[in-house]
Parts: sequence; structure tokens; C-alpha cells
Amino acid sequence: QVQLVESGGGLVQPGGSLRLSCTAFGLTFSNYAMTWHRQAPGKERELVALASMVGGVTNYADSVKDRFTISRDNAKNTVYLQMRSLKPEDTAVYYCNAQGMRNNYWGQGTQVTVSS
Repeated sequence: QVQLVESGGGLVQPGGSLRLSCTAFGLTFSNYAMTWHRQAPGKERELVALASMVGGVTNYADSVKDRFTISRDNAKNTVYLQMRSLKPEDTAVYYCNAQGMRNNYWGQGTQVTVSS
């Protein structure tokens, strides 16, 4: 059974940092591109960052470029999202996603709240 488990969310002040982690179980991690998405209240889920199967290619939403960094450790079946200079508008539930050739899996989400 495939499972993606996110952690690292929480409450942080504007300008602060957080690192999210997502560990995958039950799949061949290196066969999947990994992405982070977020969904704020009343808004659609949006793609935040992507890392290719071996992490050589990354891509970011314009709203987080130069503030967020996605990375992956295929030996640990884990993808990370380092978030810096956080803003109140970054408040959302953050989800990791594993995209394979045939399958697509989601984690349960972790809440990030940016507030003073």
C-alpha cells in the first residue's frame, strides 16, 4: 500500500522559515517525479514546486520562486520543501504528490500558518 507522510508544518511568524518533509512508502521512489502543492481556504489547490525523478530538474510557482527550495533524497524516499521569508499569503495546507507514468499519489497534507 502506497503512503505519503508529510511533516514539518506549523505556525511561524512572517519572515520565518519552515522545512516540510514527505516520506514515501510502498513505491519505487526514484520512478516518481515529486511535487508540492498547497490549498488555502476558499482557493483551488496550486502547484508550488516540482522535482524530477532524480532531482536534476526543479520548477517553482512564481509566487515562491527564490524563497522556496525543493529537494529530494532518493536513498531516504523523502522530498523536502525548504520555505524561507514566509508571508501570510503562504498560509495553506501543503500536500506532497508522487507522479508516475501510470499512478499518482497524494499525502494527507500538513498545515502551514504564517501569522504574527
